[in-house]
Amino acid sequence: MLWGVGLAAPRSCVADLSRNRSLSLGWCAGPEEPPPAFYGGEIIAFPLSGGGGTMAALGSDSWWKKTLYLTGGALLAAAAYLLHELLAIRKEEELDSKDAIILHQFSRPRNGVPSLSPFCLKMETYLRMADLPYQNYFDGKLSPQGKMPWIEYNHKKVSGTEFIIDFLEEKLGVNLNKHLGPHERAVSRAVTKMVEEHLYWTLAYCQWVENLHETQKMVSLFGPFSDLLKWIFCHLTKGIVKREMYGHGIGRFSEEEMYTLMEKDMRTLAGLLGDKKYIMGSTVSTVDATVFGHLAQAMWTLPGTRPERLIKGELINLAMYCERIRRKFWPEWHHDDDNTLYESEESSEASKTYSPLRDFSFYSRTETFDEEGNSISQTPDTDYTGHSLFDSDVDMDEYRDHEQCK
Repeated sequence: MLWGVGLAAPRSCVADLSRNRSLSLGWCAGPEEPPPAFYGGEIIAFPLSGGGGTMAALGSDSWWKKTLYLTGGALLAAAAYLLHELLAIRKEEELDSKDAIILHQFSRPRNGVPSLSPFCLKMETYLRMADLPYQNYFDGKLSPQGKMPWIEYNHKKVSGTEFIIDFLEEKLGVNLNKHLGPHERAVSRAVTKMVEEHLYWTLAYCQWVENLHETQKMVSLFGPFSDLLKWIFCHLTKGIVKREMYGHGIGRFSEEEMYTLMEKDMRTLAGLLGDKKYIMGSTVSTVDATVFGHLAQAMWTLPGTRPERLIKGELINLAMYCERIRRKFWPEWHHDDDNTLYESEESSEASKTYSPLRDFSFYSRTETFDEEGNSISQTPDTDYTGHSLFDSDVDMDEYRDHEQCK
């Protein structure tokens, strides 16, 4: 009897890697964050139709073609095994999530950016904005609903960034929108949906289709045949993104039309932000985590592309907005291509040094107290009074002065 070898993922997906002529792939994808890899899959074997031996099953092709087919099938089976071993980094473990937020997300990329996923970056930024201690877990395992990121808290699993935030607000009493009125909350939700349901897809196209070669360099995979596995990973993701975009509807337009839609969204954000510090005013709110998670992709993961040129050129207030949030809530995130235009006078040369983020970390703001014993939330970018060192480091006057000096 003949046997086939394949990789079975936990979401109704089997990649047949033993057939010699093509790679057949079936996938059932979800709406938020299309899964880009076979995380947690299993190597399986399945019987093929019976026949009079392996060579006979290959029909009337010449012996060298039959040998080539068999060799190719063996190599693909080996690649499937390596893919499984490298991407399923950890065996499933029992995590103690009692009174602790466990954040499951994709692994850190190689370029120092926290995540290539806008939703993962949104969720982790929100936790920092809300001053909630959390522990990262980069197991690559999707939630029961097939989504990434997701959290565990007191043995409760929650997926979908909107539902995660609602859950944390209910359980822990945090609320970044408490200073907003009904009209501002409505505007905030409208902006969130524009970014997540529209702008996201145009950025995903740029990242995983047009700029795939650069994205492949950022993907973090190690071990033997890592280059081959990254190539497979990225091209599978490219196909998934294109199919999901077509189903969404935006992928049915031409590339130029998609970029026109992207530019309209970014100009809308720039106009809404204006010269304010944050989207809804002088204080951060939940929408800032959403907007930052997406605009950060244009700022730091899409070199040489239209969204990067737009955000660092004509829509400079969006670039300064991203820098403001990065410095305030990601003090350990330094980028090797930092533009000195965004550096404050207090910034030292050491702050510009590239420092990769830790893969498995526990993050919490440190607490300090004033002379009267009152608690002050102090982060690495605040002074002893709790006042941010970067509240005023990036403003439009600085940009205008810089332009006049050119």
